[in-house]
Amino acid sequence: MKHISILVPHGHTSLPNIDGTHQIFSEVNKIMVRMGKDPLFTVQLVGLTMETSQRNGMYIINPEALIKDVKKTDLIIIPAVHGDPNKIVEDNKALLPWIIDQYKNGAEIASLCIGVFILAATGLLKGRQVATHWTSFNEFRMMYPDVNVVDDKIMTEEDGIYTSGGAYSYLNLLLYLVEKFAGREVAVIIAKAFSIDIDRTSQSAFIMFSGQKSHEDEPVKKAQEYIESNFQDKITIDQLASMLAIGRRNLERRFKKATSNTVVEYIQRVKMEAAKKELESARKNINEVMYEVGYSDNKAFRTTFKKITGLSPIQYRNKYNRLLTATE
Repeated sequence: MKHISILVPHGHTSLPNIDGTHQIFSEVNKIMVRMGKDPLFTVQLVGLTMETSQRNGMYIINPEALIKDVKKTDLIIIPAVHGDPNKIVEDNKALLPWIIDQYKNGAEIASLCIGVFILAATGLLKGRQVATHWTSFNEFRMMYPDVNVVDDKIMTEEDGIYTSGGAYSYLNLLLYLVEKFAGREVAVIIAKAFSIDIDRTSQSAFIMFSGQKSHEDEPVKKAQEYIESNFQDKITIDQLASMLAIGRRNLERRFKKATSNTVVEYIQRVKMEAAKKELESARKNINEVMYEVGYSDNKAFRTTFKKITGLSPIQYRNKYNRLLTATE
């Protein structure tokens, strides 16, 4: 049997992550028994203390074991913990050596949503691609610059380490693990039982871009503000560099360091965010929206929009604007 340790960290932990994971893997065992097979998993809540207060005492979780009592596990689940990432890591630093030791002894690790901050603190993610909630991209990049956080993916897998994107996309990672350990047939049954979209692979369509401004580079902030105020115009790097009296290469270097985006990426993201808002609420066709955000090339607009959102402009409008029906 595969031993699964669902961690119960200190702090404002995602209860759905903990309970949902326990429920899904326990259901897999029931399905296996109904199929005349042996259960696959031993599922335990594992914590630092036997009584863990959550949400200012609103909930109390009693783990079934403490980390010191679990000498060997096969899969560690790290749930999301909300709040200041630095404090979260500090409050849960006793978990880190245990996670590292278990990984070195063959355990796999799955972090859910912003649980990746705890996983990254182990040092095991250096040089790897990871997913997390899109609202935490910039903060994560600043805190762990040696880890490659990817914007679009709903999950990543590398060398027995798994990460998932935002919020309830953790269900897609769990479904992936169910398929890996129990097979496609069981995964499909679980997908149907819990109403999980088994084919969802991207969180791009859910991202609301908000430029990273928690830095101290004032010229870069001025460039950001100019881009956001003039997104309907054609904006060039040379134009920004001239306006700020900074060399082009210097601006590009500083902009990337401060915002985790190149100047061109930032311009595209601001324009596409404006386009998304129009497509969500306005009665305009695709070409009208395209012109309003400063594009004249239909193919370039559609290509950039799909690259950033994972959907074509028409698909995005039909998904989020209920006032309209597809006319193109």
